[in-house]
Amino acid sequence: MRDCSNRAGFDRVLMAVAATFLTVSATSALAAPSDTPRASAAELAIDAAIPRPEPANVPPPTIGDFKMDSTSAVPDAAKATEKPVEPGTAPKAAEPKTDIKPTENVTAPAVKPSDAATTTPPAATATAPAPEPAKEPVKVSTVAPADQPVADRLRDMLGAKSLRYFDRKNERAAVEKFYSTRDYAPQWTQAGKLTDSGKGVIARLKDAAAEGLNPADYPVPDFAAATSPDQLAEAELKLTASMLDYARQAQSGRMHWSQVAADIQYPEHPTDPAEVLANISTAKDASAALDGYNPPHKLYKDLKAKLAELRGQGDGPMIHIAEGPALAYKAATKKQGEVAPEDPRVPQLRAKLGVAENPDGTHYDAKVAAAVRKFQESVDLKPTGVLDDRTVKAINSPKRDRQIDIVLVNLERLRWLPRQLGAASLGNAYVILNVPDFTLKVMQNGAPVWTTRVVTGKPGKHATPMLTETMKFITVNPTWNVPPSIIYNEYLPALQQDPTVLDRMGLRLERRRDGSIHISQPPGEANALGRIRFNFPNKFLVYQHDTPDKHLFAKEERAFSHGCMRVQNPDQYASTLLNITMPNERYTPEKIRSMYGRSEIDLKFPTPIPVNITYQTAFVDDAGKLQIRKDIYGRDAAMIALLKNSRSRDLEAMVAHAQPSYSRPAGSSLPAGVNFASDNSFSSGPSFFERLFGGPSPMTPPAPIGRRPQPRFTR
Repeated sequence: MRDCSNRAGFDRVLMAVAATFLTVSATSALAAPSDTPRASAAELAIDAAIPRPEPANVPPPTIGDFKMDSTSAVPDAAKATEKPVEPGTAPKAAEPKTDIKPTENVTAPAVKPSDAATTTPPAATATAPAPEPAKEPVKVSTVAPADQPVADRLRDMLGAKSLRYFDRKNERAAVEKFYSTRDYAPQWTQAGKLTDSGKGVIARLKDAAAEGLNPADYPVPDFAAATSPDQLAEAELKLTASMLDYARQAQSGRMHWSQVAADIQYPEHPTDPAEVLANISTAKDASAALDGYNPPHKLYKDLKAKLAELRGQGDGPMIHIAEGPALAYKAATKKQGEVAPEDPRVPQLRAKLGVAENPDGTHYDAKVAAAVRKFQESVDLKPTGVLDDRTVKAINSPKRDRQIDIVLVNLERLRWLPRQLGAASLGNAYVILNVPDFTLKVMQNGAPVWTTRVVTGKPGKHATPMLTETMKFITVNPTWNVPPSIIYNEYLPALQQDPTVLDRMGLRLERRRDGSIHISQPPGEANALGRIRFNFPNKFLVYQHDTPDKHLFAKEERAFSHGCMRVQNPDQYASTLLNITMPNERYTPEKIRSMYGRSEIDLKFPTPIPVNITYQTAFVDDAGKLQIRKDIYGRDAAMIALLKNSRSRDLEAMVAHAQPSYSRPAGSSLPAGVNFASDNSFSSGPSFFERLFGGPSPMTPPAPIGRRPQPRFTR
């Protein structure tokens, strides 16, 4: 038993020695060959004499060659090196704690003996200084040295919150970004001298009056007097502000249309300050680029030319007509010959009124009388054609008091119109209706295609609104859905006097569940809308239509409607529009008339046609002559007063107006004995707008007893 225990103890000692030997061997294998310095030259010679096997030419290992637990074995080996080693073994230098990739351990070639003496120990590597982080490249300024002081001042001024040159936030933000992207280099000067771009902008601003704008609204700084960087920077920003003001007002107008009346609505088309700055700064001709923000329409350009003519007449010697006896021309009759009184003032009158024929003639003939009558119309005098004292005083008044002011406000109204008046895919086709001229034109490819007379709204609350919308369809044999304003202001009071008046007029009466009243008139010859309605849905609920009252078209002034526009020849109008939108269908007036009946027919346009309703009291006709019309709605007077007397008011700001209310007014009750269209006294049909222009879920109103509902067709 003792021998066995001694044997077991011997085995344990032997295993401990073997484990220690293996541990030391593994530690030596992991260490670099250069970790243990050679004891002597003899040992080096012995090592050199012993042949070493060449490293195997095997491919480098991949991540798949290693197991997850193989990496955890490395720290264990490191711990083993901390144990005491056998005597005679050189202590190993401490290794830095670095992450060694497996590929580096496998593929690193063995160090040759000749290089062992020069190999740097790992300890030296661990104490090497860390590399310095890469420095950011120094930004090189693109500003010319001569302009750098101005750029520095621009940077400071734009960074100050108290900058007073740009009141609009979007303009200030655009200016700050514009100058920051160019390192705040000035745009309008170079080395203190005006650039071509600066000269072009200044020239355009000084010529603002030619566009009907006020040059005082766009002050030009004196660059010649700016000698210091502070002065040049201030002049730079002032010119930029004036340039942005000009572009904005040239495109959208000096006043917003809502400043004038509540019944005006045009699409907004404001300028983008960033686009203006980029456009003007990169344009070869800055003046032409800035001029491009004015309206491109022929209507505008022709009227602008007439403004120049009017002002040009004022530049010559002033023609003054002396007072004298009244002059009246009388045409020849069967009993009496022509009466054309002679007067020495007539040649001056011919020159003043532009009568080119017989300029030296002293007889007050038919041509002179016609010119006087035309002038009287333009200044709201009774057009008698007689040269009396009031007419002489009006002729002698400064031109700016009347015609120039009228042209100026008409140029302003043309800025409200969209830049693209028509449908591009239809040859820029559009409809334009001029309320004071009582005419409607269909335009295509820049030329009138068709023209007709119209009846427009009465002055006051029934004025025809100014708007731009798109005509989407035509209704043949329309039902007249009476507007709520007419129901409550006219028909209900009439019912109080005569409960049978609607029956005698062929109108149907319905009461809705909310208590409101709906009145309609079925299709037919006597329908108030005639045979055709032209639909361009809008918030004012107006449209164009036929009328059974044709006699009103013979009058010169035709403001008789409740706001809608009556067309003289609707069948021709319809065929013209349909041939533009559907040329292959070959519509004719006869084809349109063949659809007349008692069933509604909707003819939808594949491409809608824009409709522009304007108010042009001054325009140039097809013969190139300036025409002045009566200001029937007082728009000219209101705008002239605003432009002259509202310097402290921001006319470009939009004014919020109350929307028209079509609800039942208080106290609107029906008298006894009024007949409804059906036994069911309540109707929950579509709204008035849906009845008029259609809706997402159109409903057919109930037909009266004994009458079939009228079918509605769509083509």
